[in-house]
Parts: sequence; structure tokens; C-alpha cells
Amino acid sequence: MSTYFNNFLKYKPLLSELTMRDIKTRYRRSVLGVFWSLLNPLCQMIVLSVVFSSLFRNDIENFPLYILSGQVIFNFFTESTSTAMSSIIGSSSLIKKAYIPKYLFVLSRILSSGVNVLASFAALIVVMLATHQEFHITIILAIIPIIFVVVFSSGVGLILASYAVKFRDIIHLYGVFITALMYMTPIIYPMSMLPETVKKIVMLNPLTNMVIMFRNLALDGILPSMASILLALVECIVVVALGLYVFYKKQDSFILNL
Repeated sequence: MSTYFNNFLKYKPLLSELTMRDIKTRYRRSVLGVFWSLLNPLCQMIVLSVVFSSLFRNDIENFPLYILSGQVIFNFFTESTSTAMSSIIGSSSLIKKAYIPKYLFVLSRILSSGVNVLASFAALIVVMLATHQEFHITIILAIIPIIFVVVFSSGVGLILASYAVKFRDIIHLYGVFITALMYMTPIIYPMSMLPETVKKIVMLNPLTNMVIMFRNLALDGILPSMASILLALVECIVVVALGLYVFYKKQDSFILNL
């Protein structure tokens, strides 16, 4: 374990460079640049609010804010895992030329997506101010579910990147999966409206617990239960351990499929 840790420290500056490269590449030749990270969640919130407000207007107070708070977690997971999935393929020329720990390419995509989660959180604060939403001291602890989703996304990203190198169809199928996952996550609807059987299925989605935890802390001033924290912690540990195992087993064959 100490060998892996020392190796990570050795290449830590490179990870920073790769992360900055990914951020610059994403907004290259864009007039608004990083400002799009703030505009995107706001635009999505407006569209979803207009489409679904008539359905849930009486069930959810401040529906736009409800949607935006769910997007902070879900949009980060979607973007970070989607970009991490193609990170090895996109860096094939560099991988073929020199030895670099390949997991750094995955982690750089995850970290570069952190710009968006920070922008989404800033957008949430702006909307809270605009709608005169009450601020609670617990909003400071909203970083906890954000850390959970970053760690969880890292594990998922490692798994996806491992298989996408050989099976490129995964990249296309993942878009369909994400669409289904969005409806399996309480972003646009309240959990209270779901039948008990469906609610149990939705709760099997790890993102559900993280979204609820984030909303409780950021909007409602409610501290998460120890059970929800332990559940998120176990999910993160299991997925990261599985991701590292799969990536370690597959990485030697990457060069054959690039």
C-alpha cells in the first residue's frame, strides 16, 4: 500500500497538470468559458421547472430550488463518469509514448468536473438568495455528500474506463443508462409521491441517498442520520475498491486496444 501511495505522491504534479489541461480543453474557444458551468445548471433548472411544475407544484415548495439542489449531485456524477469513461481512449497517444500511471487520466477527468459542481453550488446559492430561501448553518456541511459523490464517481469512472477501452459500445449505451438513472433519482419528483414498492427500488440507487442528504443539509437544515452516512460511506468504499481492482486487472491490456 505504501508503494502505491508513494507512487501517487510522485505523480501528483502531473495529476494537477492533467486536470488543468482537461479544464482548458473543455472551454477552449468558448466565448463565456467557465461561466457556462454556472449557466448550464440554471438553464436546466428553468426547463425542468417549466415542464414539471404543473405536476409537482402543490407537493414541493420552491420547485426550481428543489430541482437545482438535485442537479448539483446528479450532474456531477453524470459528467465526471462520462468523461472518465473515455479518458484512457482520449489519452492513447500519451500512453503509448511514456509510462504514466493510467489511473491519473481517470482521476483528472473526475477532478476537472469539480469545476462544475462548484459552479452548480454557486448557482444554488444565487437562486436561494433570489427566492429569499432561508439559509441554515447546515449548508456548510453540504460538502459531505459532495465528497461522497466525488469518491463514488471515481470508483464508477475507473470501472467504466477499464471496459470502454475494449468495448466502445459502452460509451453509447451509457447515455441511455444515465437517462434511466435520472428518473430513478428524486431530482424532479418528491419521494412522498412514490408507491412503497417503487420507493424501495429508488432507494437502492446510491445517488438517492446522496441527493436527499445534500437537500436536507443545504435547504432544510436537517442533519443526516448516522445510518445514511454509513450507507454512503460503505457504498463509496465498495465501489472504489471494485474500481481499483478492475482497473488494475485490465490496465496491462489497454495498449493492445488503443
